Amino acid sequence: MTPETTSAPRIGLALGGGGARGLAHIPVLEALDDLGLKPTKIAGTSIGAIFGAAYASGRSGEEIREIVLEIFADNNSVLSRLWQLRPKRFADMFRSGPVQFDPLRVLEVFIAEYLPNRFEDLEIPLRLLATDFYGCQEVDFEAGPLLPAVAASIAIPALFRPVRHGDRFLIDGGVVNPLPFDGLRDCCDIVIAVDVVGAPVPRKEREDINMLDSLFGSSQILMQTITTQKLKVDQPDILVRPPHDTIRVLDFMKAERILNQAESLRESTKEQLLAVLVKSKELT
Repeated sequence: MTPETTSAPRIGLALGGGGARGLAHIPVLEALDDLGLKPTKIAGTSIGAIFGAAYASGRSGEEIREIVLEIFADNNSVLSRLWQLRPKRFADMFRSGPVQFDPLRVLEVFIAEYLPNRFEDLEIPLRLLATDFYGCQEVDFEAGPLLPAVAASIAIPALFRPVRHGDRFLIDGGVVNPLPFDGLRDCCDIVIAVDVVGAPVPRKEREDINMLDSLFGSSQILMQTITTQKLKVDQPDILVRPPHDTIRVLDFMKAERILNQAESLRESTKEQLLAVLVKSKELT
């Protein structure tokens, strides 16, 4: 049986946060393309907001893969883009502790050309998540300017400055909801959630835990705890998780390696999705 011979159920796709590990979303997108299926709705947080926006715009998984590999293929090109993000004034480097990047400016420099201007221009309905810093709650975006919503969703604390939205300051959506599959059940028959957070993994060349591993690992533990609690209340029909590894949040220059390690997700996602489709057909 193939999807073309059946009436395909409505599919909801949740793309979670996890920094560079989020490149593993791409094989899952390619799996949907292989089956000729498109989500009815996409929800994304943090790195999942970027790939969710790109896929919702009508780009295929293969196109997104090519864009990623092109952006991160050349160290000099990446350094040139990063140079554009430097503080314009020397005093800004020491204004309030370590330098924080403007997430909107980062998106403008790296990927703005690949995304439409507004949610209303997307081919697939999209929900993006951020966190209200002082309100301590989730903030959802489904309409209006797209890039500022993505910027808010990816604003990892310490690395990026919070995004001002009205009278609120917004940070990374993964802080409150690292795997945003909740809410998709209301409008979808099948929910696929891609969890790319990972977990701390010992490094063979080190006996201790350095500062970066401690910071990233602590964030992974917190996000995994949130997701575990969510899964006790409700579960997606398909939960996709790449193997745990030592990839850090900013290891985008290892894009090809990350994609190669995640390649098995393409076939496993297709197998799981076909099984769910068969089961749903049998129940109708």
